[in-house]
Amino acid sequence: MLLEYFQMLDHVKSIDFADQSIVVESVVPEKSPIFEGHFPGMPLMPGVLLIESMAQASGILYMALSEFKVMPFLMSVDTAKMRQFVNPSETLQINSKIEHEGSGFVVSKCSISVDGKRVCNSQLKFATRSFDEVPTLEHIMELAERVSLQDAIDTYKAGAQS
Repeated sequence: MLLEYFQMLDHVKSIDFADQSIVVESVVPEKSPIFEGHFPGMPLMPGVLLIESMAQASGILYMALSEFKVMPFLMSVDTAKMRQFVNPSETLQINSKIEHEGSGFVVSKCSISVDGKRVCNSQLKFATRSFDEVPTLEHIMELAERVSLQDAIDTYKAGAQS
């Protein structure tokens, strides 16, 4: 996780095309300039970056489900709840599930846990655009490779065939 570069995802643990869900793991860095101001003497992961982590997990999930034909853009954050603090060096388990899609929009339900305890959850809404309209596919494919998305897809497909 590189907070200052908004690279929130470290590794896709699993993806389930039938359930339209994904599990991603990320480790909050021990040191980051963000912690210098949030909060001095008591560094905490900002809630907005937890929401961004859930949005990125939802986004990569939906792109995989659409075979990288469309890009989701976060449009609204609904029912977001922060339940406890997240500290540097903690490992986040980010879960996202697509709840609805259609008419150029996607809705996901997400949560983040640390050591099995839920730290936050939210419903997120996205607008989608074709990659023909959005010149970022090359960068998205680099992200997918960096977080081992294809490995998770291959594991899912191997399990679904057996």
